[in-house]
Amino acid sequence: MSGRKETVLDLAKFVDKGVQVKLTGGRQVTGTLKGYDQLLNLVLDEAVEFLRDPDDPLKTTDQTRQLGLIICRGTAVMLVSPTDGTDEIANPFLQPDGA
Repeated sequence: MSGRKETVLDLAKFVDKGVQVKLTGGRQVTGTLKGYDQLLNLVLDEAVEFLRDPDDPLKTTDQTRQLGLIICRGTAVMLVSPTDGTDEIANPFLQPDGA
């Protein structure tokens, strides 16, 4: 076994492409991945944060905030996913009010 540490994720295929990043504490950011390192620190350009609902902090709203060029610290990154090829669908597990 080599002494070199490798990350579980291969983010090279996402460089210069749109990604969605979920951070600890509930923040959610999208942007163009410009770089990363072995500690999962991410550099995002044209980043946009989705603001949370003041009544329910677990839900995001349609309101956004332009952040520009940002660095997401690797210890705060929970999820990285591509924005291309993902669509939001209705929740199939919600029960109708009459049920």
